[in-house]
Amino acid sequence: MRDFLTLKPTAFGLDISDSSVKIAKLKRRGKDFDLACFGEELIPKGIIEDGEIKDEQALVTIIKKTLAKVKGEKLKTREVIVSLPDEKTFLRVIQMPKMAPEELAKAILFEAENHIPIPLKDSYFDFEAVDPIVDHLDHCDVLIVAAPQNIVNSYIRAIKLAGLNPYALEIESLSISRALIKNLITVNPVLLIDFGATRTALIVFSGRSIRFTSLLSFASEKLTQDLASGLEINTIEAEKIKTDYGLESKIKVQFQEKTGDFNLEKEITENEKILNVLDSSLSQLVSEIKNFLDFYYSHRNHEHLPPTRNEIKKILISGDGANLKGFDHYLAKKLGISTITGNPWTNILSEPQDRISEEYLKRSLSHAKIFGLALRGALPE
Repeated sequence: MRDFLTLKPTAFGLDISDSSVKIAKLKRRGKDFDLACFGEELIPKGIIEDGEIKDEQALVTIIKKTLAKVKGEKLKTREVIVSLPDEKTFLRVIQMPKMAPEELAKAILFEAENHIPIPLKDSYFDFEAVDPIVDHLDHCDVLIVAAPQNIVNSYIRAIKLAGLNPYALEIESLSISRALIKNLITVNPVLLIDFGATRTALIVFSGRSIRFTSLLSFASEKLTQDLASGLEINTIEAEKIKTDYGLESKIKVQFQEKTGDFNLEKEITENEKILNVLDSSLSQLVSEIKNFLDFYYSHRNHEHLPPTRNEIKKILISGDGANLKGFDHYLAKKLGISTITGNPWTNILSEPQDRISEEYLKRSLSHAKIFGLALRGALPE
């Protein structure tokens, strides 16, 4: 018999980053979900910096504004699943001897001190035993997560001042993985690259859990700025070239730039120059990804996978920068690993192209995190 008194309350996702607030709520539709409502507001620079809230009242005002302008169904719940910034949180997978759950809970507190770079007394700490794909060892893997109390408290305070109730807080890498990894399980390690506007997240997901993460300062905005500087054009024109033509081999763009009382027409036909600028800029990102992969391969533990299943053979890309034309083929060539554009709808809609416009499907590449949060709010515990 179903217990209706202890069901998890319906919750929606609330993604707070340095540059925006996003809201999304899902509802069941047969085997799939529908996007019940969605909202987004930009955050001016200086309100949140590197994941740290600098102007609490301004953030509260923006959250309330986002709530008031949500498109779709009216939000009838105040329960939220909220993102915590990766740069302020710590995640590790450690190995522990097999033991009863209550014994593991006690032992993990002592072991965690050796892996978390801040005192546990000053942090919020949680852990989860990772179910293995293949279980033939005498130990278990445990995912441990910690975040400084002062950072978490500042987010909780702002959320409550906005009239919301934080049901759960989650680090960004977990939300991105939930959105992109089908059923949250892989038989080979997969590299997720969330190429965002202001930073890039690298996530190795293997089996049923995240294994390694890293946050890079290289971001899509830098690519736009480098292109604008290299071609001596403004950033709006550079962004258009980047998204419409990108790393494609044939580029011929015409645009008009208003200068005083007349329009100055320019034409760019030197596609080789464009490709050189993009390649020069992206070489930094490729180098950092290679360093990350080298570190992962040299530091990983046994991941309870079948033999011959321990190599990364697939990369999924998401984020604003994933809309750069030809980016997937470029990474595949430079890294020697099959690279495809991720699908943030993979655990929401079985055939998103049948119900979502092509334009929004492209835009939704930057919504992996909020979709992952919304999924947690919609799925049973």
